[in-house]
Amino acid sequence: MVKVYSNALEETMEIDRIIGHIQGSEPGPTVVFFAGIHGNEPAGVFALKQVFRELKLRQTKINGQVYGIAGNLGALKNKVRFVEKDLNRIWSAEELVQIDAQDDAISSDEMEMRELYKLLTHILTLNQPPYYFIDLHTTSGDTPPFMVLNDSLLNRKFASNYPLPIILGIEEYLSGALLSYINELGYVSLGFEGGKHEDIVSIRNCIDFIRFTLGITELVSYSVQELDRFKRELLSAGEVTNRFYEIYYQYEIETGSSFIMEPGFENFQKIPKGTQLAVDNGNRLVTHRKRQIFMPLYQELGSEGFYFIRSVPKVLLWISKGLRKFKVDHILVRLPGIKWKSLKKDALLVDLRIAKFMVKSFFHLLGYRARQVNQTHLVVKSREVASKNVDYKDARWF
Repeated sequence: MVKVYSNALEETMEIDRIIGHIQGSEPGPTVVFFAGIHGNEPAGVFALKQVFRELKLRQTKINGQVYGIAGNLGALKNKVRFVEKDLNRIWSAEELVQIDAQDDAISSDEMEMRELYKLLTHILTLNQPPYYFIDLHTTSGDTPPFMVLNDSLLNRKFASNYPLPIILGIEEYLSGALLSYINELGYVSLGFEGGKHEDIVSIRNCIDFIRFTLGITELVSYSVQELDRFKRELLSAGEVTNRFYEIYYQYEIETGSSFIMEPGFENFQKIPKGTQLAVDNGNRLVTHRKRQIFMPLYQELGSEGFYFIRSVPKVLLWISKGLRKFKVDHILVRLPGIKWKSLKKDALLVDLRIAKFMVKSFFHLLGYRARQVNQTHLVVKSREVASKNVDYKDARWF
């Protein structure tokens, strides 16, 4: 067990890897919450402890199983984002193989990853679908609650049940996130950002989000009135009106750089042209046109300085859905400069010298996210091929 402290509550509690686990008396979904993947974000840990205590005290009827899992125990104990490696940037099949091969010659964060992977495999082996994986986070700057997810139609459809802004495309900039790894296994997976790290409101937002999730997955049979109350509480926690946003730019901090974000920026804030955002190694970072800022960095650890986002019109979401259902990507490989990179037909290799007209935004509509291989080639990977839609077809929300 490790001791975790909350500045917001001025309270310490002891936790194990499994914060809570309840097996219901009736069959149903398997819902898994992660918290504390970053050790300086204890709000989700305290929220899960509260909800599990509530479920047990009220002897709430459970359909299926629910887990609450602590992420980086060592970092939580030391109140740091990570010890040596960011636990939410190393999740890949290649990394898991390498960790197994190295055995004990790995970092403490990689040891946490190995334990989490074994637990994840155990849950997927012993339980029944549909599976839902939710990662609870907070941010270093002020923010209303929001959700981040890989842009598969399955994820998008489930996330649409929440009265919260939804951010698409973060996986194009962040490699090795836990939820991206799980999403590539085909399951619903999304992240919830509940507020600022040490704000007591963030804990309350996480509690409301957990309750609402238990309701819409039908793991708990809340009344219509109770679900409406949870929804209103989530809605009242933020003032962002648009539903879907897309990340289109990331400012990446180079190793060893001295990056200082200017104070006072908040998520979703619209920034006029000519605004100084930060200073990096003495260089002023100033906007050259109007921007909408996302995730400004106000902590020491982290390599993502800030992002720019834009709202996604409903018509583009509708077009995107149609293009994916009709598998338009299978027609693209007949064009010069585009070919399958994977035998599973879940990735395309694009020669930018030939397919100059194929911009990233078009591939985004088709459910692909891009990685630049070099100046002439782009690899785009589908978010649709792996989705286990059949596992969710009987869910009420589906």
